[in-house]
Amino acid sequence: SQRIVVSIDNWPRHSRYPRGHFVRALGKIGDKDTENEVLLLEHDIPHQPFSAAVMACLPSLPWTISAEEEEKRENLRHIAICSVDPPGCTDIDDALHCIKLDNGNFEVGVHIADVSHFIRPGTAVDDEAGDRCTTVYLTDKRIDMVPELLSSNLCSLRSNVDRFAFSCIWELAADSTIVKTRFTKSIIRSQASFTYAEAQLRIDNAADNDQLAMSLRHLNALAKLLKKGRIASGALSLASPEINFSLDNETHDPISVKTKQVLETNSMVEEFMLLANVSVAKHTCDYFPQVAVLRRHPSPPTSNYEPLVKAALSKGFALAVDTNKALADSLEAAVVPNHPFFNTLLRILATRCMMQALYFCSGSLPREEYVHYGLAAGIYTHFTSPIRRYSDLMVHRLLAVSIGADNTFADLLDKHKIEKVCNQLNYRHRMAQYAGRASVGLHTQLFFKNRVAEEEGYILSVRKNALQILIPKYGLEAPLHLDTSIFTFSPTVPSVEVGGNVSFGIFDSVVVRVSLNDDDLQHQRLKLSLVSPKVKGFSVSSLSEARA
Repeated sequence: SQRIVVSIDNWPRHSRYPRGHFVRALGKIGDKDTENEVLLLEHDIPHQPFSAAVMACLPSLPWTISAEEEEKRENLRHIAICSVDPPGCTDIDDALHCIKLDNGNFEVGVHIADVSHFIRPGTAVDDEAGDRCTTVYLTDKRIDMVPELLSSNLCSLRSNVDRFAFSCIWELAADSTIVKTRFTKSIIRSQASFTYAEAQLRIDNAADNDQLAMSLRHLNALAKLLKKGRIASGALSLASPEINFSLDNETHDPISVKTKQVLETNSMVEEFMLLANVSVAKHTCDYFPQVAVLRRHPSPPTSNYEPLVKAALSKGFALAVDTNKALADSLEAAVVPNHPFFNTLLRILATRCMMQALYFCSGSLPREEYVHYGLAAGIYTHFTSPIRRYSDLMVHRLLAVSIGADNTFADLLDKHKIEKVCNQLNYRHRMAQYAGRASVGLHTQLFFKNRVAEEEGYILSVRKNALQILIPKYGLEAPLHLDTSIFTFSPTVPSVEVGGNVSFGIFDSVVVRVSLNDDDLQHQRLKLSLVSPKVKGFSVSSLSEARA
């Protein structure tokens, strides 16, 4: 009952089995720490402690701002800047401000942690960050890209302390159009570190009219205009089930789960991060047309949409998928009055038709392939999260050179080396996503280890021997296996029927019992049992009936 690591030495041509040797034991199967280690290894996530060479690159404490840096940077300490993040966030990459100008326009600033000041090219900490490429967020822990002294302290834009930032500052008209843009290395002093909920309360409280509250209200109003403009251009509003676990303070085991709450402030921050990313992409690509680090999202081939189109047709909706704008408009119109969750389910299915977004070097592709399909952006990059993404650190270095704030170096202008870095970024980013999902899956299993729940779910797909069920309350998806001697499959709709009386099709609501099947210790999985609609010889009693 142990998880072990083995190394494969060779695989004889005439043998069904490879030959190898034992490396080490990880721990007991089912133990949370063991399973966490397994998913990190399976997804090739670098998670060893930072080496002495890396730690030697860090500044010593107490850290102070030198007179030289004061001279080189724009002093923005006097501006009412704040950050808005999820609860418990310590690696604060971004902060914002908004000031209404005398001409009726607005000055808006997005201030991003200046990680490039602390991580210099060719150092051990740069090499390590370039290997890790991204911070990995698991349900119960964070695997940092850079040491904690930087990620949660010196780079983090915490409130009431002086911090270095790379600022993107616009003058925006009242209709949110950009009048002018400038970039500057700065020193800021954030006045507050809000959660999304706290910022929302400041916006909604009409009696609160201090500088920060007014700044947040202006930002929120402008963000709504920006979003409206993006959607009018064809940006997609897709969906995916996301949940938050509440963990026991001592064991860190999951004790409750709820779907993530999305507020206006979530969208507010997102809109200005998108605007900064687009602005920086345009600037760096104009200045470095051959070596800019960009991010593209290819449009999916028509064949990718076939399951989505077929599913929508089953409810009488003909989706247009020839452009992102056509798809966005079709999704917006696909509403079933007595099925409020239908549109969300359709957007979840649409998300699964998408291609993977990718980092690339501007000189490696023709301009027409730069587009970001999901955002309806002609050019895009990542600038706003350098504490947790190496791509953004690369972009900061290019931007700094373009405004004369830093010196260039050979590797920064080498197209082939930039392409190699982008390939590494894409691999690590993909593995981090998979590891995050695996962590949610692991904690969902731990949550149901000693629980049985009964919840409403929706059918996302129908196969001959199973229904794929989404349970929104837990953000989980699992198969409900069918007895093919009872159910008859109809591939044209698709649906399954029982004796002509009960049928199950895509988007239909069901009630299922959720439990953990631990018959196979190595491959524990969730088990779904049908409670309603009732199918004789197949359904199980409801929990209330079982207790009666």
